[in-house]
Parts: sequence; C-alpha cells; structure tokens
Amino acid sequence: MLRGETAETLPPAQLADSKRVRPGQIAIAIGNPLGFQSTVTAGIVSAVGRSLRGSNGRLIGDVIQTDASLNPGNSGGPLVSSTAEVIGINTAMIAGAQGICFSVAANTARHVLSQILAHGRVRRGRIGIVGEQILMPRRLRDLAGIAQGSGLLVRDVASGSPAEAGGIKAGDIVVALDGLPITGVDDIMRLLDASRISREVEIRMLRGSEQISVRVTPDERPA
Repeated sequence: MLRGETAETLPPAQLADSKRVRPGQIAIAIGNPLGFQSTVTAGIVSAVGRSLRGSNGRLIGDVIQTDASLNPGNSGGPLVSSTAEVIGINTAMIAGAQGICFSVAANTARHVLSQILAHGRVRRGRIGIVGEQILMPRRLRDLAGIAQGSGLLVRDVASGSPAEAGGIKAGDIVVALDGLPITGVDDIMRLLDASRISREVEIRMLRGSEQISVRVTPDERPA
C-alpha cells in the first residue's frame, strides 16, 4: 500500500491489464528493501507468464519476471510501467542470482482482491481426487490420439465426491478439462477456480487405451 503525505488530491494508481505486458518494456519497482524506505529500482520485463512455486508448495501462475532489483522488503510493493500503471505486485527473488525477480501479475491481483472483498477468501473448486503426474508412453498417446506427453493419474477418488458421481475411477488418466490440457496436478488446481464451482465441466481421460469423457460438477474446496 502507498500513502502520499501531501495536501494535494492525487489520483490512485491504476491496475493495468497485465496480459498486455511484453518482454523488454520498462519495469519500475517500489518498496522498502532491507528497511530502506521508498526505494525505487528500474529494469525491464524479462518474461511473462512464468510459474513460481510458493513456500507452501503451491504453484503461482501468470508471474512476471523482471530484472528490476528486488530484496526482502520489496514484497507487496508495486511493479509499475513507464506509463505509471501497476503491472504487478512484487513477490520474490532468487537469492544468489543476478536480476531474476518475480511479481504477481496485476490481473491475478485484481482477481484475488475481488474474491477477498466478496467472500473473505479466494474460492476454489474441487472434484475430489488424489493423483500424480505420469508420463505417457508414445504408444499409448498414439492409440488415444493425443499429443501431450503427460497426464494426471488418479490414485484415489473421495467417497461422495463430484468425481465419484461423475464416474471417475482410480487408474484413470485425466488429460483435459473443458478442452484445456491437464499434464499434472498443477494444471487441474489452476483450472478449478471459482468460475467452475457448481458448474458442470467436461473431464477427458484415458481408461486403458480408450479415451472417454465424463461430466463433473465441482463443489467448493473447504477453506
């Protein structure tokens, strides 16, 4: 959060559409690194659409990589474009590396904020399966007519869950949700967002060498 001590009426910083951010554009980071208040650093956007593994093991998607210098204390501060729009929220850096820093994209921050204001938390869906990523042999992919190299192997299905009601069984390999590829646990967790709670989705999977589709209605993951 930024607070300006002035008698003037200042307009709030605007959140940009982070989908329009491109590598090479100017990135300006503002924060209090190592306790040095109101520090500004500048660099460029190195990459967009990165994924970053959080300390709790959960994958954070749609992350902006920048070489604007970040240090402990920058977290939560804005990453700003040359037009003074907030394109991201400074989040992490890789210790020991030079100029590898990450910010959560503004669109993700906007979504999280709207969820917290509406529900007090970020709502996510679940279908009630336990699974792991599995590499699929070329022969199996050819027989099933799919191109991706991995899928989500279902190890267990919770009793009374949407997955059980939809006919998913242990041993099935989930390969798509609503036509979007599922290559592992991270993909299905990312896709089961609030928009899919209580809304029927199509799960495409392999059972043996046969490709089948089932309809499942995710419910809300417990807080």
